[in-house]
Amino acid sequence: MLELGQAGNAPAADDLIKDSTEATFMADVIEASQEVPVIVDFWATWCGPCKTLGPMLEEAVKAAKGKVRMVKVDVDQNQQIAAQLRIQSIPTVYAFWQGQPVDGFQGAVPQSQIREFIDRLTGLSGDGGLGEAVAAAEQMLAEGAAVDAAEVFAGILGEDPENAPAMAGLARAHIALGEIDKAEGILSTAPDKIHSAPELEAVRAQIALARQAENAGPLAELSARVDAAPDDLQARFDYALALHAAGQLQEAVDQLLDLFRRDREWNDGAAKAQLFTIFEALPPQDPIALSGRRKLSSMIFA
Repeated sequence: MLELGQAGNAPAADDLIKDSTEATFMADVIEASQEVPVIVDFWATWCGPCKTLGPMLEEAVKAAKGKVRMVKVDVDQNQQIAAQLRIQSIPTVYAFWQGQPVDGFQGAVPQSQIREFIDRLTGLSGDGGLGEAVAAAEQMLAEGAAVDAAEVFAGILGEDPENAPAMAGLARAHIALGEIDKAEGILSTAPDKIHSAPELEAVRAQIALARQAENAGPLAELSARVDAAPDDLQARFDYALALHAAGQLQEAVDQLLDLFRRDREWNDGAAKAQLFTIFEALPPQDPIALSGRRKLSSMIFA
């Protein structure tokens, strides 16, 4: 395969667009997106709109001449990937950059919208240093310097108001500072183009979990209730919320999976919905999210 930047030649069309499977998804998408944004088209042979959208996407990707790549995933043949990424209707298109989903849309869209989508992606790898600034702010946030991170994220948004990673980062910085209302307020100002960006959806899930944590019951008391009455599903659900609020993510997921196994329809599928909220709030490749999605999928399709 020709690498981007190789002297004198753009990547061949076969290198730009390929089919992927569960076995190759990591290399085709996650690893490849470290170099260049990768568009993933989730489709199926029976899907009429997919037959319209797919060729339009391919044409736009070829026109970008190597600045983006495209991977096609047949959801019927790769159900595990579709479940892990919560693909609920097709066509669905996600864009990955440096291992993370950064943009996306559902349904057939006009060629003009596809061009705008491609333009946003091609700017990621050549954005005047804003990408490096986002990475630096993320590092600050990871090290606990939430105030400093917020200032950097806000500065990036001043340069690029449609920078979804920066807006998500700014909201997460306020969550880290315990300022949930401010985080919600920031997301409410998201421009239409990034309103449903995966990064912002992840922050919305984090806000929902933070709201739940404010009302979580006492951990020891709920643990005792579950031990005394294992079939008390409300107690088990409340225990899972308390575990998550206490930072015990794996334990919370395990309790919710157990609840789902006992009664998947309990409280209108509350366990499944809560699991999806937790998974969406975590990075896509977080081991807790990946393992939890696999276990949930195996129960759903068993």
